[in-house]
Amino acid sequence: MEYLNRLFVGDCLDVLREIPDNSVDLIVTSPPYADQRKNVYGGVHPDHYVRWFMPRAEQLYRVLKPTGSFILNIKERVVNGERHTYVLELILEMRRNGWLWTEEYMWHKKNSHPGRWPNRFRDNWERLLHFTKSKKFKMYQDAVMIPVGEWAKDRLKNLSETDKRRDNSRVGSGFGKNVSNWLGRNWVYPSNVLHMATECYNRGHSATFPVALPEWFINLFTLSGDVVLDPFCGSGTTCVAAKRLGRHYIGIDIVPEFVRLAQQRLDEIAVSTIQQELFPR
Repeated sequence: MEYLNRLFVGDCLDVLREIPDNSVDLIVTSPPYADQRKNVYGGVHPDHYVRWFMPRAEQLYRVLKPTGSFILNIKERVVNGERHTYVLELILEMRRNGWLWTEEYMWHKKNSHPGRWPNRFRDNWERLLHFTKSKKFKMYQDAVMIPVGEWAKDRLKNLSETDKRRDNSRVGSGFGKNVSNWLGRNWVYPSNVLHMATECYNRGHSATFPVALPEWFINLFTLSGDVVLDPFCGSGTTCVAAKRLGRHYIGIDIVPEFVRLAQQRLDEIAVSTIQQELFPR
C-alpha cells in the first residue's frame, strides 16, 4: 500500500483524507500545544484549540480501525495565571463526537530539571489520553509486564489468612485483593504512570519525546505488521519506534525540515540493520 512506511509533508487534515477508512491500528502523537511553538507551527490560541483540533480528530476517527487505539500526548498550559481548560474541553468534545475516553496515562519525566515560579512548581508530568472507538479494542498487556520488585520478598514471606483470600475493603468501596495471587510470580502488570526520562537533546525539534514512550504503547496495542500513525510526527520518534518494532508507520508533519530529519532517522535504522546483518557480533 502506497501510504505505508512513508512520511508526508502537509497539514494532517489534508493528508489524512488520502488514507483509507479503518486502516490504522494505533495513533500515537503529540500535537502542538495551545499557543506554543508559534515560530514553527503558528500557534493556536487556547480558546480556539478545540475548534482547530476537532476536524483533525474526525479524520483520525475515520482512519482508525474499530479495534484500534489513539494515544494523545497533551498538557494544559497556564494562561493569565491559571490553567486553561482546553484539554478538558477537548476530551468532552471528542466524547460528544463518538470517541471513548478509555484511560489516561501519566508520563513522569524523571530527569526533569528543578525550577521555581511564584505560584506553582515545575511541570514534571504530561497527560497521555487513551481514546478508542469501541470498548473492545486490541490490547496485549503481557507485552509490557515489569519485574515484580523487591516489595514481594518481605510482603509474601508470611501471609495471613486474609492474604489468602479476596479481602474486601473495610470502607465498603467494593475493592479487594488476594495477595497470595502474587506468590511465585516474577513479572507483574505495570501501573498507568510511565517513569521515563526526556530526550537529553532535541534532534532539531523543540519537543522531542523519548523513543521509549511510543515504543511502550506500540508494544501494548499492536502486533508485528500492524500500522502506526503519527499525524504530528515532528522529528519522527513514533515512526522510528514503529520501524524498530517491525510495525508499518505513517508520519505527517507540516514542516518540511522536520520531515527530512525524520526520514534521516529512519534511514539510519535501515543502515544499522544492514550493518548488523553483514557484520554480526
